[in-house]
Amino acid sequence: MSKIAIVFWSGTGNTEAMANYIAEGVRSAGGDVEIFGPGNFTAGQLISFSAVALGCPAMGSEVLEESAFEPMFTALENSLSGKNIALFGSYGWGDGQWMRDWCARCNDAGANLLDENGLIVNETPDADGEEACKELGKKLAAW
Repeated sequence: MSKIAIVFWSGTGNTEAMANYIAEGVRSAGGDVEIFGPGNFTAGQLISFSAVALGCPAMGSEVLEESAFEPMFTALENSLSGKNIALFGSYGWGDGQWMRDWCARCNDAGANLLDENGLIVNETPDADGEEACKELGKKLAAW
């Protein structure tokens, strides 16, 4: 059985909703899932999971949240080589540059990205966003 970690930060609840839908997709495909906040996940835990979904909304000028999520991700970055990683998050402005930059960082670190573009939704996930999150969860469970 696949064991998936979902590690996310959410300021308004939109990325949290995405994380919960992803978890629902994992479970519906028979996978096991654990959900973490950024302060509760370390590089040493990567080995315990077949895949990790990392979620963070666009903040400021389209960057990762800087006080909790960015430091956690930076600490993981050198341990991502060969790891199965999916990225997700919500945004309210801009064009998704934060996700493109984040995907590039993962690629540079040697991660195996499930989707080279990550999964983004505008604001709160609508029905299409909810379904996309559940599908991501199913893909993670099958990976």
